[in-house]
Amino acid sequence: MALYSSPGPKYLIPPTTGFMKHTPTKQRAPAYSFRGAPMLLAENCSPGPRYSVNPKILRTGKDLGPAYSILGRYHTKTMLTPGPGDYFPEKSTKHVFDSAPSHSISARTKTFRVDSTPGPAAYMLPVVMGPHTVGKVSQPSFSIKGRSKLGSFSDDLHKARTPGPAAYRQTDVQVTKFKAPQYTMAARVEPPGDKTLKPGPGAHSPEKVILTKPCAPIVTFGIKHSDYMTPLVIDVE
Repeated sequence: MALYSSPGPKYLIPPTTGFMKHTPTKQRAPAYSFRGAPMLLAENCSPGPRYSVNPKILRTGKDLGPAYSILGRYHTKTMLTPGPGDYFPEKSTKHVFDSAPSHSISARTKTFRVDSTPGPAAYMLPVVMGPHTVGKVSQPSFSIKGRSKLGSFSDDLHKARTPGPAAYRQTDVQVTKFKAPQYTMAARVEPPGDKTLKPGPGAHSPEKVILTKPCAPIVTFGIKHSDYMTPLVIDVE
């Protein structure tokens, strides 16, 4: 095997079959892959065909004849009705015949509560004097108010509620009048230049130039072995 310093014919040509690394210069046929059975989420997802369908169940329902069931008799409660001995017709004289009025004395009712309606002393007649007169014509009433500190000698000038002449900013005259020309002085502009380091006359060696002048043949020494020969490898213990 030769020792090449370049890839040479060692690279592989893209295949024309298969799906992976197919050559882009050829048309690729459709590739199919086989997939395993999907994993079930549970052992029993649905009954499937394992259940047995009743042959008497049709499209319209269950096909059966009339069926009757026997149920025990309901337990009826005995009705307790009054008999002839439960009545006392002799005690119904005052309800059937005319009787004199009779009065009975009973104890005071415990559930009676005091009447919560207001009495005569609970009402207050409206006043007829002052500004709060209701239903009457009242005379004008005046009130005496205290002296205001605003504008007095004790008023603090720093707490004035209106701005003074010094609160307004004076507008520049050049805003409303003709504006004089203005000039600005800029810094001195230096011309663009290259400040990189350039080689001087002493940096060149014209005596070493041999491309434009004739020179003697030059011989180089190479390696002893060839790059295209298999090296001899000996196991040395």
